Amino acid sequence: MKVAITGATGFVGSRLVERLHSEGHTVLVLTRNTTFAQKVFPSQAFPKLEIIAYTPISDSWQDAISLCDAVVNLAGEPIGEGRWTPERKQEILNSRKLTTQKIVEAIQIANPKPSVLVNASAIGYYGTSETATFDETSASGNDFLSFVCQTWEAEAKKVEASGVRLVILRFGIVLGTGGALGKMITPFKLFAGGPIGSGKQWFSWIHLDDIVNLILEALTKPEMQGVYNATAPHPVRMSELSQTMGQVMNRPSWLPVPSFAIEALLGDGAIVVLEGQQVQPKRTLETGFEYQYPNLKPALTEILK
Repeated sequence: MKVAITGATGFVGSRLVERLHSEGHTVLVLTRNTTFAQKVFPSQAFPKLEIIAYTPISDSWQDAISLCDAVVNLAGEPIGEGRWTPERKQEILNSRKLTTQKIVEAIQIANPKPSVLVNASAIGYYGTSETATFDETSASGNDFLSFVCQTWEAEAKKVEASGVRLVILRFGIVLGTGGALGKMITPFKLFAGGPIGSGKQWFSWIHLDDIVNLILEALTKPEMQGVYNATAPHPVRMSELSQTMGQVMNRPSWLPVPSFAIEALLGDGAIVVLEGQQVQPKRTLETGFEYQYPNLKPALTEILK
């Protein structure tokens, strides 16, 4: 295949590019920063990779979409970094909405068209709860992150009018050596690890290798269409996550990070870590997808070994 990817230099995107390249596929990286992308993917190591400057105000990159078999849209500003000022909220929303708009427009005018668009979303779609369980059929929430996800998905769904297969993957917290887990590792190394906030909030997670495998299945299985939760089948509460990290790292896990400290640091953005949702990947399991890491402790052991 030839696969175009936005967000290719990110935590998930870079691993996806490595995997596609290792399997002999050609990858087209659509990026706003070609210099950075060339550092992440040096030509000596990635000879079958093409890097094209992506700018929403220029259409020159759109011609390349016509030569691709599939598109993966992972673009979006990180939601868990910095305070959610009004300007920051607009960046979070626009980075997803506007990029998806342009990708869909490019697919609509492509000739021939890619056969599939795999578009990221997030389990923030469902809102937060300590008691409810959500699957792909559950209603949307009514907070900011839910609004972002609803807007994001609505733009992606416009591609279906062109007869292109659409798969929307609602990402849980992706576990790997970077990302959210990377920020939690340091306190544990310093013997200062513990649950964040009450510890009762749900943590719906997925191992980085499993999210990449799921994207690959979405690209290659024509029967996959619609929304799938990209989470492991066994979510945990924050207290269990901390306890398991302590066990795997052989460090104490009793020192909690109080809610007010996170709120002081992140403002409204604290919702990302202080509130959660218990999400089940019902449709994902129905496809027969086999998780390498369905349970937390083996996942953390592999990452932290």
